[in-house]
Amino acid sequence: MSGKQTQQSTDLTSQDNVQKGEQVYDRIASGQCKDVTAELDAAYGRSTERG
Repeated sequence: MSGKQTQQSTDLTSQDNVQKGEQVYDRIASGQCKDVTAELDAAYGRSTERG
């Protein structure tokens, strides 16, 4: 292995993921969302590690 992290794509068109995205969008539009990246990462089960 080369030590590189691979990024797995997420099917944003699945019904479940569309609903998750709409919930995050609603929070953004209402001003309840403080960290968009963290909320999207949490909604789609992605790691929030940066590096």
